[in-house]
Amino acid sequence: MDKHNLTVLNEFILMGITDRPELQAPLFGLFLIVYLISVVGNLGLIILTMMDSRLQTPMYFFLKHLAFTDLGYSTAVGPKMLVNFVMDENAISYRFCATQLAFFVMFIISELFILSAMAYDRYVAICSPLLYTTIMSQTVCWVLVAIPYLYSTFISLLVTIKIFNLKFCGFKVIRHFYCDSLPLLSLLCSNTKEIELIVQIFSVFNLISSLFIVLVSYLLILVAILRMHSAEGRHKAFSTCGSHLTVVVVFYGTLIFMYVQPQSSHSFDTDKVASIFYTLFIPMLNPLIYNLRNKDVKCALNRSWKKIRDIFS
Repeated sequence: MDKHNLTVLNEFILMGITDRPELQAPLFGLFLIVYLISVVGNLGLIILTMMDSRLQTPMYFFLKHLAFTDLGYSTAVGPKMLVNFVMDENAISYRFCATQLAFFVMFIISELFILSAMAYDRYVAICSPLLYTTIMSQTVCWVLVAIPYLYSTFISLLVTIKIFNLKFCGFKVIRHFYCDSLPLLSLLCSNTKEIELIVQIFSVFNLISSLFIVLVSYLLILVAILRMHSAEGRHKAFSTCGSHLTVVVVFYGTLIFMYVQPQSSHSFDTDKVASIFYTLFIPMLNPLIYNLRNKDVKCALNRSWKKIRDIFS
């Protein structure tokens, strides 16, 4: 390897979403609207679940943390992507790239397991309603979110430190619109077998283990619903987990499409579209799904609006 290609990099160039000038302004406007809706929706859910006493339940405790992770990984990617639409060169500093990777990995893994915790919460609510408050105590709820946060932070630091302690070649163009692990691995001159194995093992483990918890929970929920004699009871059970099930299908469906398809069918443009969907559109859709389908959230919004209106009237 030529020594010239082993230069120390101070920055990378992100390839971005498109190199067509006529699409820059429309896409900037679209993604700005999407990101702002995501921020308002998720921040609103966080504030609402913290302030409204009727939303102080395990279900809304997990919903608050789902909104927090949505806000986290969309903010890790969104603002920098928007800035790059109006800049001539999509540069990102070495340190900011490492920071973006670390936060993105941490929040995306946290979301996987918080969705699993929410599935378990729905299982307990439907299958053991009389023991629900005992099983889903405040301590248990905190454990079910603390473990994902600690675990995801460990994985995030492990992957980021491993990648950025290796040597990059002189080629500094990242074939993506944010710093993700796989595009960065392609720029390394060092032996990448160890870090590639780490990324693959944890990616498969995180996806399969969290999805397994969700599938088992919903299988048990389905069995419990089928045993119900009351049509009203079945409808109430379905409505209880409807919003979460919608979020799960959209989120896991996108990830499975991205990571489980055969390597031969992968393309940069296809992966980029999938990445745009789960980094920007899913964080926007999640609060909308819960707001549109959840009567408690609608009622809480109405109560909050009335309080605000009374203050200023």
